[in-house]
Amino acid sequence: MSEIKTVGACLGQGAEGSIWFFCPGCKGPHSIKVNSPNTPGPNWGYNGNPDSPTFTPSVLTTGFEHVTEEEHATLMAGGHVEPRPFVCHSFVTEGRIQYLSDSTHALAGQTVDLPDWETSWESW
Repeated sequence: MSEIKTVGACLGQGAEGSIWFFCPGCKGPHSIKVNSPNTPGPNWGYNGNPDSPTFTPSVLTTGFEHVTEEEHATLMAGGHVEPRPFVCHSFVTEGRIQYLSDSTHALAGQTVDLPDWETSWESW
């Protein structure tokens, strides 16, 4: 992972310019590319406030949940584990995350403050 530096109360920034925030719903960081319309790939608008950020449009992260210890044992024994899709969909507005109802984690439908970047990053 590239070097991440703290740029405000709740954001980090990658060496290539990506912006990082810690997601309490996923219990891990999300990275987005901001204000770079001439570069390929997804790109978000950013209000430039690292202490109370707003990103537009919504942030959508998809993938699969990590296997549990029990599932890992099943796999190691030659068994099959069905992958579980994962969705984290939110609006980040003025330093708060509004999780949309299609999120698959426990914070779906809730709005929470972005946590402190340094504390979250260090504990991750």
